[in-house]
Amino acid sequence: MEKILLVEDDAEICEIITEYFGNKGTEVEAVRNGGEASDMIRGGIEGYELVLLDIMLPEADGFTLCRQIRMKSDVPVIFITARGREEDILSGYDLGCDDYIVKPFLLSVLYSKCEALVRRAGNTDNNTQLICGKISLDTRTLRCFADGDEVELPPKEFAILRYLLEHENWVISRDTLLNRVWGYDYFGSDRVVDNHIKKLRKALGSAGAQIKTLVGRGYKLAKE
Repeated sequence: MEKILLVEDDAEICEIITEYFGNKGTEVEAVRNGGEASDMIRGGIEGYELVLLDIMLPEADGFTLCRQIRMKSDVPVIFITARGREEDILSGYDLGCDDYIVKPFLLSVLYSKCEALVRRAGNTDNNTQLICGKISLDTRTLRCFADGDEVELPPKEFAILRYLLEHENWVISRDTLLNRVWGYDYFGSDRVVDNHIKKLRKALGSAGAQIKTLVGRGYKLAKE
């Protein structure tokens, strides 16, 4: 790692992380105010390989900052926070964070997690295309193609297809799709998944046959 952004209002934590990462050869730019960090994000954060975010910050909280980051960038984001409630952790992941670490934490573990995420992002950074058989989806431009033709998909169908593409040949249960697409606070019938799968298959035309139903188990996306 070369450079990361740390948004943390505790001066002592900033100093400790900056020193530890610096000894490993990683430059840390620390920002202690959420409002200042928000201005930086709006201006672009292309120069950073990863962002460490506290949640409780002055002027703009970490959840707001993570939402802003995800509107502009796929840079890895890790929350480091004292807020360890289940709802906070789930909110963090729903907003698109890559990891959630509750204070206190081991610096060695934090560094290893950062290093692994940066390495993984480096391997996939230039690949925004998800392709399976006749179906392709661009995660950056949010465009979908089936058998060479562009297909307009509503948000739920798009999210389902993206998850299936990211897990090609995996058997995905209805409950998993409900959690990933509708969220953990959804309490309706799991049959809503079936209805959206039906619409998705229709929208994809002949390529829709690639979405297989496994009775009693869920769905699987395959090339044929």
